[in-house]
Amino acid sequence: MRRKRWFTVGVLLGLVALTFAACDGGDSELILATTTSTENSGLLDVLITLYEEESGDSVKVIAVGSGAAMSIGKRGDADVLLVHSPAAEQAFVDAGFGMDRARVMFNDFIIVGPVEDPAGIVGMSDAAAAFTVIQTHGEKFISRGDDSGTHVKEKALWAAAGLEVPADARWYMESGQGMAATLTIATETGAYTLTDRATWLSVADPERLPLLVEDDERLFNIYHVIVVSPNRHNAVNDSAARRFRAFLLEPTTQQLIGEFGAEQYGQPLFTTYSSELD
Repeated sequence: MRRKRWFTVGVLLGLVALTFAACDGGDSELILATTTSTENSGLLDVLITLYEEESGDSVKVIAVGSGAAMSIGKRGDADVLLVHSPAAEQAFVDAGFGMDRARVMFNDFIIVGPVEDPAGIVGMSDAAAAFTVIQTHGEKFISRGDDSGTHVKEKALWAAAGLEVPADARWYMESGQGMAATLTIATETGAYTLTDRATWLSVADPERLPLLVEDDERLFNIYHVIVVSPNRHNAVNDSAARRFRAFLLEPTTQQLIGEFGAEQYGQPLFTTYSSELD
């Protein structure tokens, strides 16, 4: 996921500004429903500030889980989505609630937990097997429990392990909160949890909540932008949504995303398709 050349965020901001200045202007309000991980990482603040400056649009951000973001889109209370729950996204589009779905970036999920690692999962590369060990030992596990992309991935891993978590399991708890809050709870209670790498890098203390399991292909975590369909809700700001989609996919914006966090964390928080796959 590493890039061959590194640029400062300041230089990249200037490049994006020059590129996007050539696009049609806006001067209207855009409502973006997105995930807590994009907000917690700090990337969203950078992107929104730049987009507002260059487009003239003002952006209202609603940061929730991916499932909640799509529910907001279904009601017509958002114009554009930036989410990471692929199967649910496809169903959203197939049902006519969204259009012009496009890949923006990806990273991965990881399993983190207490330094003592009482379940002994450190170094495992099979996430489902790690879940089995946690369940067998009855060690504490914190779930988001909020229908977010992370929660959906977690349930898929339990299913891959052939396990069904009992509703009354004392070792299994649901935070009902975003990723940053869930990581805090896991740290304070000595529990394991599933998280996206970007949020863990940006908000967690790795000395108290270390990374234990990674590099399972099932932990791939992809983000898509989706324009909410004006055919369902004519109040949707379709033109602003398309401007924002175009902005995210601009080569210079993609480069900015692909470099974000590298200087501070020693690795970028997200990888873009334009830099790695296309």
